[in-house]
Amino acid sequence: MKVLVVSDTHGKDVNLERVLKKVRPIDALIHCGDVEGREDYIAVLADCPVHMVAGNNDFFTDLDREIEVDMGGHRILITHGHYYGVNMDLSMLMDEARSRKKDIVFFGHTHKPVIVRNGTVTAVNPGSLSYPRQEGRKPSYAIMEIDHRGEAHFTINYL
Repeated sequence: MKVLVVSDTHGKDVNLERVLKKVRPIDALIHCGDVEGREDYIAVLADCPVHMVAGNNDFFTDLDREIEVDMGGHRILITHGHYYGVNMDLSMLMDEARSRKKDIVFFGHTHKPVIVRNGTVTAVNPGSLSYPRQEGRKPSYAIMEIDHRGEAHFTINYL
């Protein structure tokens, strides 16, 4: 199973279109928020199951603040992250995922890609395709691949 994970596109879809052309086929798309009114377009563009949450800039949306999904035997929490203080550290986010018995949490908000494993929980922020903030400021996204043994593997990728 191959899952594309993105965040913080902020209504600018050109790089998302480029990434989809590059990584297809995918089994699912996860968007960690700040779509800014582009949720319908993204769902059509992806042409696969889409799991999307509202970010702090998604003011007039029906998107949920966070969702829980099961995928390939993994229990996943998807959130934008701003309610968990992710700009400071990931402890509150990791504790929340652990308390809900999730083994993976996808989040955004910081515009900086990161993969962190702490005990039984892996936290992944794909960074931002539109406004990257990490050193070098390259647009980024993550790929989660679940192998035939059910193990999840994560990579951060750059345009």
